[in-house]
This record gives sequence, C-alpha cells and structure tokens, in this order.
Amino acid sequence: MKVREVLALNVRKLRQAKGLSQEELAHRAKIDRTYVSSIERCRYSAGVDVVDRLARVLGVEASDLLVRPTPDSKKGRSSSPA
Repeated sequence: MKVREVLALNVRKLRQAKGLSQEELAHRAKIDRTYVSSIERCRYSAGVDVVDRLARVLGVEASDLLVRPTPDSKKGRSSSPA
C-alpha cells in the first residue's frame, strides 16, 4: 500500500468515525472541500502542513495518519475479493 493510499484510508476512516462530512473537515482544517475529497481518493498528495491540520481536527498526531493499517483493522471494510 502506497503512502498516499494509507493517508486516504486513515483520513476517511477517522473523519467518518468522528461523524464529519468532507465539507466540515475541510472547514475546520481551513482547506477546500475538493482537496479533502481528492486526498481521500488518492488524487492529490498532501503537504506536511495540511496533514498536520487534518490530524489536529481529527484528534490524532500527524504521524498517525501515515501508519499502515494492520490486516485486522481492515476487516470492517467492504471490498471485493481479489
């Protein structure tokens, strides 16, 4: 899993767990909603400052957004078998 995919997965998972829309997360982090969407879809990279702002809003350390999920933490995701 590429680091961009890791960031996307973690941002989406934490945002949804906090019950935030992309728009609300973007507003609180002072970035554009389309940027949040693009990060979650692995379209854009995020700079260190943006990762830090997202982490603050999500209540985690910036480094937590870059931690690869363990196989157990992905069980709740719905995905088609490979």
